[in-house]
Amino acid sequence: MWHWLAHPSPEARCAIIAEIAQAHDGSLGFAHAMIDAAAEAGVDAVKFQTHIADAESTPGEPWRVKFSPQDETRYDYWKRMEFTPEQWAGLKRHAEDKGLAFLSSPFSMEAVELLRAIGGVAAWKVASGEVTNVPMLIEMCRDGIPILLSSGMSDLEEIGQAVRLIRDHGNPPLCLMQCTSSYPTPPEKVGINVMCDLAERFSTTVGLSDHSATIFPGLIAAWEGAKVIEVHLTLSRRAFGPDVVASLTVEEMAELVRGVRFVEAMRANPLNKAALKEDMARMRATFMKSLMLKRDMKAGEEITEDVLIARKPGTGLPASDYFRVLGRKLKHDVPALTPLKEDDIA
Repeated sequence: MWHWLAHPSPEARCAIIAEIAQAHDGSLGFAHAMIDAAAEAGVDAVKFQTHIADAESTPGEPWRVKFSPQDETRYDYWKRMEFTPEQWAGLKRHAEDKGLAFLSSPFSMEAVELLRAIGGVAAWKVASGEVTNVPMLIEMCRDGIPILLSSGMSDLEEIGQAVRLIRDHGNPPLCLMQCTSSYPTPPEKVGINVMCDLAERFSTTVGLSDHSATIFPGLIAAWEGAKVIEVHLTLSRRAFGPDVVASLTVEEMAELVRGVRFVEAMRANPLNKAALKEDMARMRATFMKSLMLKRDMKAGEEITEDVLIARKPGTGLPASDYFRVLGRKLKHDVPALTPLKEDDIA
């Protein structure tokens, strides 16, 4: 399903990713339930995050938001988020059984190897905080599969360095994801313009990783040519976790999917206004007005303002011919409230 990244084209369908991330809160059951919910919403892929606490963190790592009364440290939280390789393999099978591509962002070299060991991912997703992780980027390039590079914490120079690194190490298909690391993201910081700038500046496929908790940026991004849209998913606004405020519910995700497909249909079918009149012939006859006479008139009578009116249906001379018809004479008798025809007037 990711072939378009290797051969992007204006006609390629936009892939919609439900970002599950840590919404499962360490519960394998909830992780599986969220795969079912994502499939119900109609997305193309689910994405998790593969954390191995000992490989990526230390007890001194600060909290982004101290949301968990259960975990003393951020390290403790990552530890609780870990799944075994067998459990990850089960999640991957479940996603694929549901017709979804399986993705998970690794946060260490060990996580990369774990994901490879369970059969790999459909594409590597590089989280915003890993853009400068040179060894891991090089390691990802070895597989030759698409790389989705999030840009939330990086300026253009850092993004450019990552792009050059990827292109120098096998040049796998690349999609740059405009992202704002603000939860939730206010409208003035979404940055659709940045997504468009990335496409032009780096001549690559682009997408949007959105944290606004609304469907609107995704729709605009699709119109502007995004080939990947990633949005966090939650089962409920009342759910626990730091990403709920930046997530869509299942119903909202389904509406985003429907909206993106609607946008794609619009983009693929530009309207030919010149041909509209012919296409609308039946509607015009029903809803537009024809010139008619208020009363029965005889051949030779002059058509004056007091007798010329416009009424439905639009099957006769159009009301726009009013001044052309005014002052003309009738060739033959014409009954009242009958659409005038060209051969009725001299």
